[in-house]
Amino acid sequence: MQSAAPTTVPADDPLQRERDHLASSRAALRAMREDAEQLDISDVAGTWVTQQVLHEQIQRRIAALADLVHTPLFFGRLDFLHSISEDVSEGAGGARFYIGRRHVHDAGGDPMVIDWRAPVSQTFYQASRTEPMDIAKRRRFGYTGGELTAYEDENLSDPAEQAKASALLAAEIEKPRVGPMRDIVATIQPEQDEIVRAELGGTVCVQGAPGTGKTAVGLHRVAYLLYAHRERLAKAGTLVIGPNSSFLSYIEQVLPALGELEVAQATVQELVSHVEVRAQDGAEAARIKGDARMAEVLRRAVRDGITLPTEPCVVVRGSRRWRVPAYELVEIIEELTGREIRYGAAMAALPQRIAHTVLLKMEQGGEAPDDRVQDAVARSREVKAVVKACWPPVDPAKLVLRLLGDAEFLARCADGLLTPEEQAAVLWPKPGRSVKTAPWTPADAVLVDEATDLVERTPSLGHVVLDEAQDLSPMQYRAVGRRCTTGSATVLGDLAQGTTPWATASWPEALHHLGKAGAHVEELTTGFRVPEQVISYASRLLPAIAPGLAPATSIRTGQDSLTIRATTADGRTDAVLLACLEALDREGSTGLIAADARIPALAEALAEAGLPFLTPGTETTAEARLTLVPASLAKGLEYDYVVLDEPAEVVAGEPDRRTGLRRLYVSLTRAVSGLTVLHAEPLPAELG
Repeated sequence: MQSAAPTTVPADDPLQRERDHLASSRAALRAMREDAEQLDISDVAGTWVTQQVLHEQIQRRIAALADLVHTPLFFGRLDFLHSISEDVSEGAGGARFYIGRRHVHDAGGDPMVIDWRAPVSQTFYQASRTEPMDIAKRRRFGYTGGELTAYEDENLSDPAEQAKASALLAAEIEKPRVGPMRDIVATIQPEQDEIVRAELGGTVCVQGAPGTGKTAVGLHRVAYLLYAHRERLAKAGTLVIGPNSSFLSYIEQVLPALGELEVAQATVQELVSHVEVRAQDGAEAARIKGDARMAEVLRRAVRDGITLPTEPCVVVRGSRRWRVPAYELVEIIEELTGREIRYGAAMAALPQRIAHTVLLKMEQGGEAPDDRVQDAVARSREVKAVVKACWPPVDPAKLVLRLLGDAEFLARCADGLLTPEEQAAVLWPKPGRSVKTAPWTPADAVLVDEATDLVERTPSLGHVVLDEAQDLSPMQYRAVGRRCTTGSATVLGDLAQGTTPWATASWPEALHHLGKAGAHVEELTTGFRVPEQVISYASRLLPAIAPGLAPATSIRTGQDSLTIRATTADGRTDAVLLACLEALDREGSTGLIAADARIPALAEALAEAGLPFLTPGTETTAEARLTLVPASLAKGLEYDYVVLDEPAEVVAGEPDRRTGLRRLYVSLTRAVSGLTVLHAEPLPAELG
């Protein structure tokens, strides 16, 4: 590896030439932004609306061209053995490309930096000594505070050069975790790159152990798909779904750093916010409400009001009366019911179907009605009365309100699906009197969303990324699946980290509920962030929490990265404070993870000790690098150093032992440099 010397570097030094190219590339990027800022659309023909749309597009273009000072503009270079195009700079043998986070071109339109998502950039991630892919040399760059300070070459075409691990790659992977999650474009591994560049048409499910980069892979996949299918996804929309707002805050800067500003983020609960959640279910009630059987219960409930007519419909037109017998009305309603179309669409079609029957009778009677007559008949008082009586409108929230508050109605809709005990478990103790005052729970909101979709189809997005998917219930999977019925999805998760009573048992089952049963499942088992000592220690829990999963490995040896200290009950808090101070003496972020019930006491102790601390999802600063994390919110987060307080309490804080051990597994695997485990009580036996 060639590093920058403290003295002045000669102008002909390779490192200086790379620095010059970086400076020229940044200048070119600024020029591209200035060109966009100077665009004048005042004389563009079109309506006010089209001008506004064009103005917004230009503003998005300007924002996407921002030069992030501390984010390297390029991180690698490819020297090909042969020339690819006449429109690229040439090395000694062939084409030369600088690979970076976005495309940059000079005043003449020639590329100075190639977007990492471009087809030619794939060789940067996939080329090897066994498969050099026409690459003569791959160069990686090292940066400090945005300044190019080092480079490292791999001569893939030279059989005499001995293969060795990349020091710059290792340094980038092990860089301290200060602030929100970063992109990994400089360190994407071949197996990750294959997932990132998978085709848009198919859904991909990634089972990934802690530290394997599954979240980063999912986010970079969105960025790649937007690059490869910009027009299609711009119209349909993209969405990233995370487990909680803290997690979304942690990852929210990744896509903007890659120039993608239009990707929405939400939790599942935000997707189904039709009603105000003001209560919580017990574990059993939440499990039953999240069961896939509830979909059929709701389907029955929505259609419960459909009534077959016993009287004919008589429509008066001028001096004549047109009679549709009851049996014909029954045939129409039964046909619509059998087609399983949305309730609202069928209700809208019913008056037209009745009116069409009337028109046929008019034609048979010698008249020649047109479409206007059919519309008039469909709007007639007589037809409206039949529709209202036979196919009444349904308000989804009011329907679920009745279902959870009326034991007789629930029994009718759940007959043969839920046992009497299960029905009793989901009924509200005190029935809600109105939608606004009802004791809605998170699981109830998902039921309202299901009912809403039964009435009117939920619009589909082009692509959805679902992270920490192992914690979703079947009904939550259905809610997400409705958002990508005509699109695709990237499903990310780890079965060993499922911590809800309804946690996913297998990916095929989960994908079935999502509506993507044919999705391909990829497994990532090589860790790049969590040290080997830490992941090996946490993997002792796998036989108890996920017997079918293979233990993960790590490329980071991380000697002395795991410390286990026994304390006394009286000295617990002092031991925690000491461990936090030791961690804060090192560079990077520190997370203090503890059972939820322990958080208030630790917050008070930290305040008394004068140690500033943050809440999960808040960006760390030079003054505050310690985050106090309830175990229930630790999932998906990473810290350089983790202090884990009392594993036994983390386990005991969950409804059952298996869920508690999974929560502990999550907590143990949040560290990327060092983990200190403190315990006054005996450690769980599963840790050995």
